[in-house]
Amino acid sequence: MTRFTAGTEASAVITASREEVWALLEDPDAIAEMTPFVKRITADGDHWTWELGGIEVLGKSVSPVFTERMDFDEPSRIEFTHDPPAGRTERSAVEGWYDLAEHDEGTLLRTSLEICLDLPLPRLSSKAVTATMKGVVGKMGDRFADNLLARLGAREV
Repeated sequence: MTRFTAGTEASAVITASREEVWALLEDPDAIAEMTPFVKRITADGDHWTWELGGIEVLGKSVSPVFTERMDFDEPSRIEFTHDPPAGRTERSAVEGWYDLAEHDEGTLLRTSLEICLDLPLPRLSSKAVTATMKGVVGKMGDRFADNLLARLGAREV
């Protein structure tokens, strides 16, 4: 197995209140519905287990499953840290945060995430795998943003 990593950061002002945005971001079912490739998110207290599917990386289909400890600082920040249950090895992980701040036109929403995957591919494929992962992460982010705005009935300023 070889570990591959890709990340992204984004920032936008959206015409919805911080409370409305927060309500969606703390709801695992809403997040799953808005995020491409996510089949489901199962919440168990402050731990969310994410199940993804249908991701193609250099001809390999991957269906990552990972558990995140969710730390909520309402109404301004959600941090997520990979934290699998004791005794379970997960070959994928995500670390990141959502940051929400009041803005004259709604809410400033900033996000950051880094995805790590252990894949049965040679290290020599690193550039191609990382480029593919960045493309998938970018598409996921763009579609998540579109879905978030649609659910909120909001627009980006």
